[in-house]
Amino acid sequence: KGVEKEIIFQAIEAALASATRKKNGGDIDVRVQIDRSTGDYETFRRWMVMDDSETQVLENPMSEITLSAAKSEQPEIDVGGYIEDDIDSIEFGRIAAQTAKQVIVQKVREAERAKVVEAFNDQVGQLITGTVKRAERGTIILDLGNHAEALVPKSEVIPKEPVRVGDRMRGYLYEVRSEVRGPQLFVSRTAPELLIELFKLEVPEVGEGSIDIIGAARDPGLRAKIAVKAKDPRIDPVGACVGMRGSRVQAVSNELGGERVDIILWNDNAAQFVINAMSPAEVLSIVVDEENKSMDIAVAEEQLSQAIGRGGQNVRLASELTGWVLNVMSKDDADNKIKEENQNLSSIFMQELNVDQDVADVLAREGFSSIDEVAYCSLDEFKSIEDFDEELISELRKRAAEIIESKKDKEEQKNSLSNIKELSKANIEKLKDNDVNNKEDLADLSVDELLEMIDLDKDDAGKIIMDAREPWFNQE
Repeated sequence: KGVEKEIIFQAIEAALASATRKKNGGDIDVRVQIDRSTGDYETFRRWMVMDDSETQVLENPMSEITLSAAKSEQPEIDVGGYIEDDIDSIEFGRIAAQTAKQVIVQKVREAERAKVVEAFNDQVGQLITGTVKRAERGTIILDLGNHAEALVPKSEVIPKEPVRVGDRMRGYLYEVRSEVRGPQLFVSRTAPELLIELFKLEVPEVGEGSIDIIGAARDPGLRAKIAVKAKDPRIDPVGACVGMRGSRVQAVSNELGGERVDIILWNDNAAQFVINAMSPAEVLSIVVDEENKSMDIAVAEEQLSQAIGRGGQNVRLASELTGWVLNVMSKDDADNKIKEENQNLSSIFMQELNVDQDVADVLAREGFSSIDEVAYCSLDEFKSIEDFDEELISELRKRAAEIIESKKDKEEQKNSLSNIKELSKANIEKLKDNDVNNKEDLADLSVDELLEMIDLDKDDAGKIIMDAREPWFNQE
């Protein structure tokens, strides 16, 4: 079994000690020492040395001794040590042998389980192959050989996949846990990483690193998408993964119970990557919202159901693969949404910049979504707008800058310490001397910290700080 000899000696010593305790009433502490060369053994009764402070009482006088009493026998002993006396050793009879057998069997099991953990620790994140040993209540037990078993939990099993005892099965080893009882190796059949590892196995270019799989998204057993990228521009990554007459992708699909796999060409342009990921649906237009990391995707009316997929499958997988929130709509709905958003933006520009409808419509149509963008847009970008001359551009930027400055002044005024009626001018000066210049700085203080800086009633100090923190709660 590969168990260390020392572990067996320790098991026999523990069995003899247990039998000795039973013979002597069970409350004593016993240590047995076997001579490793002759097999002779000695037995010692022992007491653990405890701190003998006035408040402490020995919980078990049969196996514990106070420090002062222990020092009378061994002056150098300390708390946590043991006082030992020789006692008669019992015969290694039937009871001791039976106890030893149970302990040894347990030690052997523990050693075998430790060897399994040690053997598979380095294989986490890799494919492993086993034979189905049991399939019950939605979980699968795989026999990996050499007394090693792996569990495929119900949540990691492909739904409705036909599984029979004796079937060969591959899985993705995602966790190894050292446990005294129960499963230690955990395997997934639904993880996107399994799909990636299978392609590494089936496609030599992926295995050797000339093609990278950037990401994968799965609806286990039904459909999946993977994004691929070639390091060498002469290689067609999609074609290499599909294989001759689809042989490579078909081999992966068969391993996953017929799961259909879409192979997507990765692109560093997020919009183009999303367009590729929406395959087989054809995208007519796309609007990117970088702030919310979402995109509005317009497709032809007749392709709307295909773009969304059954139960939203296609758009969900594309969203997982790209990391963007995708909103799919028909061309008419997209046009109406853009028109409505542009009208709202036009109204804002007309009101805040004090411009006419035509100028506001051009700003909205050219993609300006806020006064800040008008103020900070580069001169070159502005000049590319045919409807605007230099004089108009200069005036628009000037007005936008004034609006931003005005808002900033109002915000600073609102945040000023002078607005707090409980603070005198003298106290405001003291706060500024301590680098507390506005309500935001004040909100970071505790009541005690504030009272160390200024003279104020404790209740007023608490009220001031809570008022200063009000924007925190509004934000939440």
